Amino acid sequence: MTHPLRTYRGSCHCGAIRFEVDTDLPELTMCDCSMCKRRNALMVKVHESRWRLLAGAESLAEYQFHTHTARHFFCRVCGIYPFHRKRVTPDFLGINVHCLDDIDLTGVPVRQAVGAAMP
Repeated sequence: MTHPLRTYRGSCHCGAIRFEVDTDLPELTMCDCSMCKRRNALMVKVHESRWRLLAGAESLAEYQFHTHTARHFFCRVCGIYPFHRKRVTPDFLGINVHCLDDIDLTGVPVRQAVGAAMP
């Protein structure tokens, strides 16, 4: 199923962090690395030019581990993880689709990423 390119608004739980993302939802990704497995996020990959932070830069906290390349962001108020800057493709973000408003994921394929085996 093909989805049209659309702008989605997203936020953390408390609304301190708000953002927009333009995507046609080509696929979703679940990863088995230690971080993704624990947060159980379902991600869509978007280029940084298709993502805009609308509010909450001061509420963002960052966590890095392993190679310290990927940048995982979460809200320092409510703790929700809305997005991360990817390790292998740092000009892309992984957006947690559960943080997007009014999104219909019907028919969007889900790919299992094998992050646990990454060196």
